Amino acid sequence: MAHYFQTLSLSTNLLIFMLCAGFVWVAGARLTYIVDALSDRFNLAKSLMGLLVLSLATSLPEVATTLSAAVRQNQDLVLNNLFGGIALQTAILATADLWARGAITNYPRKANHALEATLLVMLLALTLAIILAKQDFAVLHVGYGSLLIGVVYCGAIWLLRKYEGSSDWVPVDLPEAEEDLPPVLDTGLEKASLTSIAIQSMLACLGILMIGITLVASAETIATQSGLGAGFIGVTLLAAATSLPELTTTITAVRLGAYTMAISNIFGSNLIMLVLVLPADMLYVAGPILRGTGPTVPLAICFGIIVTAIYLVGLIVRRKPRIGVIGIDSLAVIIIFLFSVLAYLQA
Repeated sequence: MAHYFQTLSLSTNLLIFMLCAGFVWVAGARLTYIVDALSDRFNLAKSLMGLLVLSLATSLPEVATTLSAAVRQNQDLVLNNLFGGIALQTAILATADLWARGAITNYPRKANHALEATLLVMLLALTLAIILAKQDFAVLHVGYGSLLIGVVYCGAIWLLRKYEGSSDWVPVDLPEAEEDLPPVLDTGLEKASLTSIAIQSMLACLGILMIGITLVASAETIATQSGLGAGFIGVTLLAAATSLPELTTTITAVRLGAYTMAISNIFGSNLIMLVLVLPADMLYVAGPILRGTGPTVPLAICFGIIVTAIYLVGLIVRRKPRIGVIGIDSLAVIIIFLFSVLAYLQA
């Protein structure tokens, strides 16, 4: 597929990129409606659906891109795409705040979102420490750091699932509950049969995967034809291409009033980005994939820690001012993300 796009002009690739982006937007929005409808029908927590279902479905392009790049032994593409996408996807959540009724971090009523952010910061810090330690030990060319990340990720998901029903942390000065908010969109799924919903969900996931792969191949070719560096492209254009499903699902979830689903979708997707290091390392036969990384990788991890920590503060501090139509924490995240793009250009 990549060879085919290389035969096309830059303008044609840009057109294909935009058409694929439009399709992913539509499929992602429909998938969000489906997950929200399933949450209501089976009385499941929207945060749990966002963490375990929506984030996994929207991460399909990242999975395909990461594993295919690892098979091609392209270390820079794998790592810059994964770690560059963390700050970008957090900025997507900040952008979705524009559609919220008040600061989006005011709505969670349990500590699970703060726990998600804390575990994400811990995993990012662990990954950074592994990179700086310049690991030499490997098991069948797979670095111990990647194995450790996989184990910690499994423990984090177990803890989040176990903590979902806990209510030992109760915030004050709460806005209206999500279930009390008036409906914003009529999705037409309230009376749909389970068979219809299942078929629609499978088609949406398949569409996101297949068109997402095409989107990424187009983005890689655009990167080459534009003459920009591989590291910069990995943390910007390619990360943006694979994050389009998160963009549409997060904004749609906020427009539906499913704020906790939107937050867990982003934090869950970022956790998945980290654990993808392990299968990528298994396919990368030149040695531990986290060894000998380029300068943009630790920089991207640092920015991921910063933006996640900002939202962690926002989840803990309940009374926050809004700057116009956006929460102050979301505005700070957008500013940090824009600064990160400038920093990547200098790296």
